[in-house]
Amino acid sequence: MTETGNFKQALLEKLEKKEALIGILGLGYVGLPLAREFLKAGYKVLGFDVDKRRVEMVNAGESPIKHLENGFFQTFVKEKRTFSATTEFSRMAEPDALLVCVPTPLGNHMEPDLTMVLDATKSIAAALRPGQVVVLESSTFPGTTEEEMLPLLEKRGLALGREYFVGYSPEREDPGNKEFPTGKIPKVVSGVTPDCLEVIESLYKRIVKAVPVSNPRTAEMAKILENTYRAVNIALVNELKMLCLRMDIDIVEVIEAAKTKPFGFQAFYPGPGLGGHCIPIDPFYLTWKAKEYDFRTHFIELAGEVNTNQPYFVVSRAYTALESQGKIVNGSKILVLGVAYKKDIDDVRESPALKVYELLMKRGAKVDFNDPHIPEITLHHNGKGEVHRSVELTPEALKSYDLVVLITDHTLYRYDEILKQAPLILDTRHKFPNHQKVVRG
Repeated sequence: MTETGNFKQALLEKLEKKEALIGILGLGYVGLPLAREFLKAGYKVLGFDVDKRRVEMVNAGESPIKHLENGFFQTFVKEKRTFSATTEFSRMAEPDALLVCVPTPLGNHMEPDLTMVLDATKSIAAALRPGQVVVLESSTFPGTTEEEMLPLLEKRGLALGREYFVGYSPEREDPGNKEFPTGKIPKVVSGVTPDCLEVIESLYKRIVKAVPVSNPRTAEMAKILENTYRAVNIALVNELKMLCLRMDIDIVEVIEAAKTKPFGFQAFYPGPGLGGHCIPIDPFYLTWKAKEYDFRTHFIELAGEVNTNQPYFVVSRAYTALESQGKIVNGSKILVLGVAYKKDIDDVRESPALKVYELLMKRGAKVDFNDPHIPEITLHHNGKGEVHRSVELTPEALKSYDLVVLITDHTLYRYDEILKQAPLILDTRHKFPNHQKVVRG
């Protein structure tokens, strides 16, 4: 048995020899790609998830996420037997490393909801043993690791930095990005103590370039800065889009001209609103935390207001488009093209398409959707959940709608054919050429 004081060295040796078992809590868009990288590096991985169906798929060698191929996981599940998943959180003592990759949504009043993080931490604390390292990856506000997680883990009575190790390493996953998959994105790493940082840096450098920072608060703030930067710039370009429409100026042409400047400018493009788990949420985590320090994040809140308003702006443009044809939204047949939050993936988290869809339904429109990556969605309308299924995109179907609204610009869409068949198009992604049938949104 390892003597007290030697747990760090024993863990470092396990990581070096690839004998450490990696535990990943949450087998979603962050956890599964992370599992993939550790498997590629030669480690065994045990996944944890509350979703029984997801666990069953993983254990059958199937990927619950379309852009992660089944073949890779099948090899490790069936042949090498190095990857498995479970819903039994009582097995938390088995892994040497426990990486927490669970969702951190917003509550009804835009406040942070750490329920899943804290539940996962309680499960870890109940089984925590000497020689384990615990790392939070979920996006959150500065202070979460040390102020929210650590007190729960300390109840176990183990010595932090000697018997167990804790830190934060923010996920930087960009689903569907083939240029920058998980293994090519540098990873910010931090630890509550210097020994914690040494262990955590050793863990992640096995799969990616590790970028150490002084403490978890810095790493947590870095993650929020990354996404706030994008949210603010997207809000800027969305506001300029609305102005350009009034001024009869093509905002995309403006951006393309501006980005020829070789310094001092990065191109962001307008759209129907923000989607995904990070950009629409992370800035509000910081806004909430800032109040604890008597600080108001005016700039961030204004950007949030602009971006949150975009689905309402899209619906107002739908009114304008239909009125140009002597029609109204109430009673019109409308087809929403694309409900994923970004192109070429099967993720609808925080997708602006869902809000646009619901708003059009509330205004009396008969709404359908098509998405080549998402067979069905559940919308809440009239106080109940309703399942809507993707309709087939045929020439006859396109001709039958009063308005086609492009929300997600999937590569699979044949925009020239859609333009030929659809009687009227509201284009929120600037994928269609200037045409009398096309209205920008």
